[in-house]
Amino acid sequence: MTTALALPGLLDAARTTHHGVGAFNVVLLEHAEAIVTGAERAGHPVVLQISENCVRYHGGLAPITTATQAIARAADVEVLVHLDHVEDPDLVTQGIALGVDSIMYDGSRLDHDHNVAATRDLAALCHRAGIAIEAELGEVGGKDGVHAPGVRTDPDEAAAFVAATGVDALAVAVGTSHAMQTREASVDRELVTRLRAAVPVPLVLHGSSGLSDAELQGAVAAGMTKINISTHLNGLFTRALRTVLDDRPDVVDPRRYVAAGRDAIATETARLLELLAA
Repeated sequence: MTTALALPGLLDAARTTHHGVGAFNVVLLEHAEAIVTGAERAGHPVVLQISENCVRYHGGLAPITTATQAIARAADVEVLVHLDHVEDPDLVTQGIALGVDSIMYDGSRLDHDHNVAATRDLAALCHRAGIAIEAELGEVGGKDGVHAPGVRTDPDEAAAFVAATGVDALAVAVGTSHAMQTREASVDRELVTRLRAAVPVPLVLHGSSGLSDAELQGAVAAGMTKINISTHLNGLFTRALRTVLDDRPDVVDPRRYVAAGRDAIATETARLLELLAA
């Protein structure tokens, strides 16, 4: 069972030792089961992330979140439940009520001053409830625009943003992009090093599915701490299901093919956590 503000402690320890913490998105309940199974195999902590898109898919925050929290509490390793890319402040309030471990507020669609003001207010709200908050800065574009390959976070602006808002972790743009289905992106490691020196809180890498193993390890070595991965695991899940359905067109019980996807995610989660902790 996790404790209040457990995420900063986990990330601060990893930041000090230059290790990465894996943060993987829950889309279906099987994702949560698989990710926790992989974390237990590897013997490493993990962050289960629930995005605003996932909330919309499930018709509300509580069902998928409370189920994910139950899986986290039953784990043999430390498992934190985190709300990811939340743009709606009402979801922040709901997440606090549900007792999630941390929330990423994404105000990057706002202009800079409004982003700072909104993030600062929500950080205070989260901290009063003992919940950690992650954020990102960016003038336009939302999560895809801010994390497009050509966008870069300025270290001085990042440090000022953290000082003005009081957030516990900061997502930065250093060369990755969301929803990449090939692992061919590269990280601006020199920039990561400068960001780590300038920013006093752990750095978060979004869009990490597009990175090879070597790039993931290089990003961590340069100073990234929380490593978000979703699309890569979803691809493995889908391919495993497709293989079963192609090989066994007579199968109609969803458990027969969804289990294959769950197993694929568990295996890759264990491997990735070992990689990030190396």
